[in-house]
Amino acid sequence: MTLSRRTEYYDDPAAPEPNSMVVAASAVVTDDQGRILLQRRRDNDLWALPGGGMEMTDSLPGTAVREVKEETGLDIEIVGLVGTYTDPRHVIAYSDGEVRRQFNVCFRARVVGGELAISDESTELRWVDPAELAELPMHHTQQLRLQHAVQERAEPHLG
Repeated sequence: MTLSRRTEYYDDPAAPEPNSMVVAASAVVTDDQGRILLQRRRDNDLWALPGGGMEMTDSLPGTAVREVKEETGLDIEIVGLVGTYTDPRHVIAYSDGEVRRQFNVCFRARVVGGELAISDESTELRWVDPAELAELPMHHTQQLRLQHAVQERAEPHLG
């Protein structure tokens, strides 16, 4: 499997024009100590929440459950909604020519089974204390989702 490289742009006039729109789900998976599961992505070497694109047979919560299983080996259950993230200024360009806008719904989740295992899409998995999140290299759109999750807002982010 050849993994496409990805470059993320935000509010960048030099960003290429999007040629696709992808509906995606991500999950803020926490453990009993309040730590958050993150993966270091193989395609850009940045830390991120597990998640990915919805398939025709998925629901959005089901997408998050499937993607977390594929990327981390863990079985999760969805317990809430962090928010929706649809900012048109966020563009992701892949080395295969795809340039996407992403419609991401970010859920809260907890582990119900499975074994932690690195997938082809990541180089490292780590449970991270919320106080350490700012120290990790990650795109600011991931930081935003994590900030919203840590704030435990009464209402989900709608953006």
